[in-house]
Amino acid sequence: MSDVQPMTRQQLAELIADRDNGEIEKLVSDLGPDQVLDQVFDQMGTALTDKAASQSAVVQWDITLPDTTTRTYTTRIENGSLTSAKEPAQSPRVTLALGLADFMRLVAGKLDGVQAFMAGRLKLKGDIMFAQSLQSWFA
Repeated sequence: MSDVQPMTRQQLAELIADRDNGEIEKLVSDLGPDQVLDQVFDQMGTALTDKAASQSAVVQWDITLPDTTTRTYTTRIENGSLTSAKEPAQSPRVTLALGLADFMRLVAGKLDGVQAFMAGRLKLKGDIMFAQSLQSWFA
């Protein structure tokens, strides 16, 4: 296992730029999928914008790894702060399910959530209208 260093959304975007799914999956696999995902969720709160300042929501993320196992995380956004946990949510406002490479692109700002949903690369369960606004909460 490697020690994954924190990186900004911009650094992540540069790291995965122009890489195909296989290359992104290999990169994450080499670093350790759990370590990478834990780091992404730990850093997610630093990317919140003012649009999340007065918002409240519980979001579940189901990320499918190349070996078809799923890692589930929950983010709780409350008044401009975000906390995350490596567990399913009891009552998520929305659940987002997607593959590892597309998740990495989404959080790096390299994949539009609405386009991913329309293309079948992102599955949603729950408040779909809320899900449309969620990406704008992050810079």
